[in-house]
Amino acid sequence: MEKQVIDLNREKELYKAATARIDRRIIVCAGTGCIANGSMKVFDALKREIEAKGLDVVVELDFEDNKDHDVHLTKSGCQGFCQVGPLVTILPDDIMYNKVSVNDVKEIVKTTLIENSIVDRLLYKEPKSGNLYKGIHEIPFYTQQKRTVIAKCGVIDPEDIREYINLGGYSAARKVFTQSEPEDVCKLIKDSGMRGRGGGGFSTGFKWELTLAQKNEKKYVICNGDEGDPGAFMDRSILEGNPHSIVEGMMIAARAIEANEGYIYVRVEYPLAVRRI
Repeated sequence: MEKQVIDLNREKELYKAATARIDRRIIVCAGTGCIANGSMKVFDALKREIEAKGLDVVVELDFEDNKDHDVHLTKSGCQGFCQVGPLVTILPDDIMYNKVSVNDVKEIVKTTLIENSIVDRLLYKEPKSGNLYKGIHEIPFYTQQKRTVIAKCGVIDPEDIREYINLGGYSAARKVFTQSEPEDVCKLIKDSGMRGRGGGGFSTGFKWELTLAQKNEKKYVICNGDEGDPGAFMDRSILEGNPHSIVEGMMIAARAIEANEGYIYVRVEYPLAVRRI
């Protein structure tokens, strides 16, 4: 197989130039929960209706295309608010519509994309107060969260490597492979205080140091995407919503422990996670 070299800085420039030529972005949640409730039918209906109204819609960015476009229609991983899905986010308006069905599509296109107004009935309504909230920067469910591992899940297109690169993806992997020795990577992670998110919360850097000390010609990085216990952290959400972060994390771990091969374990009943990773 022929190797392909990707210039991260150039990819960022191309991506920013392409998105600068687009007026709006619509992100349809394509996590497992929203897909089960029909979000892909909403996605297809949006594309058809946007085109029917004479708006220029792109589903996949073409870096060689210098034309301006009205709408960039994309999918995302789980946006988190599964109980009110399917979710449709519209940027830069910062609008999140919830419980969207195919029957709502024409109104969304007419009212929001053409008339620049909001479909109030599709906004999140707080059950107790009855207050309407426009988007994630207002909805209490989101404002009370501080997302770290899943910060980009529900925001980026999980199947577009260029978008991940534009948000800083693979720059950390590039740094550890070109500017750091394995011992430096272990020390950096150890000093950061990073710990495992399951079990006993063991120090990640210390674990890597122990592994680095074992000198073998063959070492593996194993990504454990299993989540058998109730209340476990949802590895599936990362695999579905930001798979490149898994790959980059494995690359950094491989550099730290001098591994040269990796495996990802994920249950067969997570077909979407399997397909995206």
